[in-house]
Amino acid sequence: MKARIFLAGFLAALAGPAQSQPAPEQPVEIVVEVDKPTQYQLDTFDVSKLAKDPGPTTAVPRTFQQRISIGDIVAVNGKPARGLWTTQILEVFHRVNPSPGQAIADINANGRLHCTWHFLDADGTWIGTLTDTGATPEPSHSVVSGNGAFFGVIGEHRLLEALGPARQASVTEDPANRRIHGRGGWRGIFRLYPRFRPEVQMTQTGPAVLHGDDFSLVTAANPARRGEQLVVRATGLGPVRPDLQPVGAKPFTAEPLQIVNSPVSVVFNGAELAVLNKVGWPGETNVYRVDFQVPPDAPQGAASVQLVAAWMPGAAVIIPVR
Repeated sequence: MKARIFLAGFLAALAGPAQSQPAPEQPVEIVVEVDKPTQYQLDTFDVSKLAKDPGPTTAVPRTFQQRISIGDIVAVNGKPARGLWTTQILEVFHRVNPSPGQAIADINANGRLHCTWHFLDADGTWIGTLTDTGATPEPSHSVVSGNGAFFGVIGEHRLLEALGPARQASVTEDPANRRIHGRGGWRGIFRLYPRFRPEVQMTQTGPAVLHGDDFSLVTAANPARRGEQLVVRATGLGPVRPDLQPVGAKPFTAEPLQIVNSPVSVVFNGAELAVLNKVGWPGETNVYRVDFQVPPDAPQGAASVQLVAAWMPGAAVIIPVR
């Protein structure tokens, strides 16, 4: 008995005091709507017929047949957006009890999809790209790579809601007419774990939020004023134009100033505001300048300020307003 008690105490001493586990990182959720998706089945090997028929055409998926799908990104998080969704798959219908032409297996599964998502700004500027892959019966697709605003992200993508069936077409159909013949659509959700998030830099006395007229720090003794322009020293906003180098690759220039490629907004007391500037801070490699105007009707007291870049929010900070 004494030996067992001694051993238990010895093991407890080795383990040391109980350590609290860090809170799990919360993913960024982005809901994307795809419109007029069309699935083009590779149903001919006669290259002279590819993309020639003005359509509409029809096609039936078959085992070992390649399929290419194309659709338009029309909304992100409920707001109008632009972009392109494409996917490629080699159709293989694995079945426990297969019909003729299906592949026998111990699981009901289909071929693996490889999807590419190109996100654009309202003016057509490329923001970033996500790539994911998956196959039924997996509940979601794995995000395997990202570029631009999404450089280095991981996560998942899954279907949220079908808005109508995608059209099945032959590869003989001219894809220039997809929007004319297209129908249906769907919404999906990404849950992303970004490599970097937009954040307000912190100083020893608080957030690095500056008065726009003299660059003095906003503090309790020197609060922000309603209607004034503030300057935020921020990190994690992603590549800048024109060369879109990865963050940290080289210092930002002063001539010319380099504009952040991602859409950026400021959420002030829960309301989204447009920014006046979004540029790389000259000489820095991952510090940016973001200017915004305090709403003229902002209430006096503590106000929350949060940055959002490419639909990915950062942590909120508190500044005083009078």
